Amino acid sequence: MDIKIGFADTARELVISSALQQDEAAAKVSEALANDSGVLDLSDEKGRRYIIRNSRIAYVEVGTSAPRTVGFAGA
Repeated sequence: MDIKIGFADTARELVISSALQQDEAAAKVSEALANDSGVLDLSDEKGRRYIIRNSRIAYVEVGTSAPRTVGFAGA
């Protein structure tokens, strides 16, 4: 699942491919954003760790946990 994070005062986004479920990721983001002086700590599927200062986060988009279909099978 992809987690897209937008930052204040910059046009770039950070996209993290995480093994978390959608509910788990949303709860972790909500908990972190409740404290403006804290950090959001996430890990991706390859084991890389991202520590993001909460005061710089403008928005967070949590993707779906369902796998994408390929080709014409889903049409």
